Amino acid sequence: MLTASGLSKEFGGRELFRNVTFELRPGRRIALVGGNGAGKTTLIEILVGMQEPDNGQVHMPKTERIGYLPQDLADSPSGTVIEEAMAGQEHVQELASRITELEHLIATAKGAEHERALNDYGEVQSRFEQMGGYAAEAEAYRVLAGLGFTATAAKQPLSELSGGWRMRAALARLLVAAPDVLILDEPTNHLDVDSVAWLEQHLANWPGALLFVSHDRDFIDAVAERVMELANGTASEYIGGFAEFVVQREERLAAVVAAASNQAKKVADVEKFIDRFRYKATKARQVQSRIKTLEKLDRIVVPTQKELAAKFAFPEPRRSARVVVEFDNASVGYDGEAILEHVNLVIERGRKVALVGPNGAGKTTLVRSLLGELAPIAGTITIGHNVDTARFEQHQAEVLDINRSGFQELLATVGDVGTRNLRTILGSFGFSGDGADRLIGDLSGGERTRLALAKTMVHPVNLLVLDEPTNHLDLPSCDLLEDALQAYPGTVILVTHDRHLIRGVADALVDVRDGKAVWYEGVDERVLTPANAANTPPAPKTRAADNRSSKNGGGSKKGKRAANDAGRSGSDPSAPAGGGKKKGGDSKGGAGGNNHHQVKELRRQLRAVEKKWQTAENKVAELQAKLADPAIYEQGDQVKELAREHDMAKDAAAKLATQWEQAATAVERASG
Repeated sequence: MLTASGLSKEFGGRELFRNVTFELRPGRRIALVGGNGAGKTTLIEILVGMQEPDNGQVHMPKTERIGYLPQDLADSPSGTVIEEAMAGQEHVQELASRITELEHLIATAKGAEHERALNDYGEVQSRFEQMGGYAAEAEAYRVLAGLGFTATAAKQPLSELSGGWRMRAALARLLVAAPDVLILDEPTNHLDVDSVAWLEQHLANWPGALLFVSHDRDFIDAVAERVMELANGTASEYIGGFAEFVVQREERLAAVVAAASNQAKKVADVEKFIDRFRYKATKARQVQSRIKTLEKLDRIVVPTQKELAAKFAFPEPRRSARVVVEFDNASVGYDGEAILEHVNLVIERGRKVALVGPNGAGKTTLVRSLLGELAPIAGTITIGHNVDTARFEQHQAEVLDINRSGFQELLATVGDVGTRNLRTILGSFGFSGDGADRLIGDLSGGERTRLALAKTMVHPVNLLVLDEPTNHLDLPSCDLLEDALQAYPGTVILVTHDRHLIRGVADALVDVRDGKAVWYEGVDERVLTPANAANTPPAPKTRAADNRSSKNGGGSKKGKRAANDAGRSGSDPSAPAGGGKKKGGDSKGGAGGNNHHQVKELRRQLRAVEKKWQTAENKVAELQAKLADPAIYEQGDQVKELAREHDMAKDAAAKLATQWEQAATAVERASG
């Protein structure tokens, strides 16, 4: 368990947070949210020991293991992807090396030394088996497959991969290692919707302690059982997912406002008394007493949600042709080799289209083709008249000049300012007042993303292509971007893993996978989150919006999720069969007999559960043995199906283990 007590930190003369206290216990999954620059990454770096707090302390037992995924990787990559994933199991690797050493010793030693080696070998091998050593490689391949790596890609050198794919490999290493405390800073930034769905399910069943930063509402709702908001220099913890967080935050804010108002009235009465009797000798003692009371009073501060002062602003573009781009039986790819074939799409003026599908399937290739950067191998791609384009790419926030201010960077982009006021434009992107003159090197990742978006959107264009625009943005910024794209009069091509943004903006989907690009009118949830992406079909849920007011008035934008799922308050499996005690107590003449029959029935149930549990464990072992066969990884589809079956079998075994524990407890209670 990790415990943070009274943590405070200042940066550049500004207090980021104060008196932050919370616990990370096994099974606790906390989503850390807050505005850009609120100090989320700084808090995480204090927890993992990369920074020291100004005040407070972090405590974690030395026997516990901690795993941390930062937003950016600093080390140089080496080895292959599968080697990186396996490196997370250092303890297993050490045992494997020890087994090899002992095997050599057994073959060469004699007498007492040979006997000791045999005894050590049995002990080490038993520990290796208990820690899942024989299934370690299969588990690593399973995790890599869930994060989008094919069997071939898993054998690639890390040095040949982009930063996003290396980040996935680093995440795989942590998931395979299964540390006691797992801390993730924006883990979905480099994932596609398929991999996000898989990661959701994997983390929702995480047995250890989990703390993660995310702006993805769906992801938070699926994984977190608590939300901690870092705002106005303080941390507030809420029980539940994102939907519950929004409701509880509003209730808490209303209570604070009421308490502050009540306190202000009392303070005003005291100040009125002081002013009235300040110079009366007979009241001097009472006046001084009230003055001291006010000096010691802990004033209630009403937190202000420091969101952006204005909406993301678009200049009015000229009107394009009705058909913005048309693919007619087009095949596109590189060096004569097609990645997508027989693409037939017509994107009309004003449409807002989201491209979805696994990374590497061809979304970037499709974008480059519709922008005219890539000629078709076959068929035709026609771009309409008067189509002006601006494109935002993930790396644009990374190539900003850190020695410039935001104002200087935007000025260099715009060139001739004309009648436009750049400071007004920057203000609409959250850089008001002195914020426009802050050096880019001092900005957080989300603030840099906002500045890069400002550079993209400052030009009047009628076709906007956005590739993962929400990476590193805070929730208020995501909200404002969503509103801006809804109001944008031009055409939008959106590539993002943020399903909430897709639902709020897109009116059509293009599913890019298996060499095809297929158009779907509207936002079909079956396309947005494919069932096989998470290895098991997702349970039906009513997703909640964030309870922000819509443009047409108050109220939730998409409604609220029910506070509790129906299954949360089911019956207790450990409860005695046949109901509770009769009123008035047991009769003397049948209590012993009834109790005997009850214990007998509970033991029968225990044996039945134990039998099912053993069968389920055998199934897990059987599937692990199949996944441990290296030959299976040459068959991509079969690996996915086996991995899906393995996940389902593990879940079933875990549920039966819980039922067995509950049944055993019930037997113990009934037996006295």
